[in-house]
Amino acid sequence: MTSKDKLAAQQIYMLLGALFITSLVVSNLIFQKFFYWHPLDMEVFGTKLFIVSVGILPYPITFLITDLISEIYGKKRANQVVVTGIFASLFSVLIVYVADIVPAVSNSPVDNSVFNNVFGRTILAVGASMTAYLFAQFVDIQIYHFWKRATKGKHLWLRNNFSTFLSQFVDTFSVVLLLCFFEVLPWHMFKGLLISGFLFKVLIAICDTPFLYLGVFLFKKRFKLKAYEEIQLL
Repeated sequence: MTSKDKLAAQQIYMLLGALFITSLVVSNLIFQKFFYWHPLDMEVFGTKLFIVSVGILPYPITFLITDLISEIYGKKRANQVVVTGIFASLFSVLIVYVADIVPAVSNSPVDNSVFNNVFGRTILAVGASMTAYLFAQFVDIQIYHFWKRATKGKHLWLRNNFSTFLSQFVDTFSVVLLLCFFEVLPWHMFKGLLISGFLFKVLIAICDTPFLYLGVFLFKKRFKLKAYEEIQLL
């Protein structure tokens, strides 16, 4: 690989990392709004199926990006992006915390109570989310590379979906459990939100498989990579 190709690969890696971090941080800031996606009008344990937080929308993007980085740049670089994303999320919590304790002036468009109601639980949410997410992402990366080795770089759809399904269940279960434990969400919604959240993520994961194939195809064509070959960055 030429020095020009290495520079291009480094720039794309940084761009993917930026998209990952943005998706992760934003998901923790918008989690309190819920919406109802209703292709099927049914209930699960007293909760409408697919009543999910808008915070779930950016999450599949993060798993798609880590799978793409795992495939092209390797396990070490994927883990590096995850750790960086967690640091960014914790730093965003610090900023929100400081903004919350600073008193608003009397004519502020957003007063103290509104700001606290929207962002006041962000610390608990991010704490719960990061605990679950850290474990889930490392599970995803480990399983992805297990299947990559087992299939000798073949059957991309298998390692993409198998790794994502298990890691998404771990993530959904842990987040809903911790949010209920800290009374951010009521316990009676636990089972329904767990099933709704997991099924929604599974559907999104299945839908993102063609995008992973496209991304891998473009990378291999651009950098002339062979089967199972990864880009080694400095």
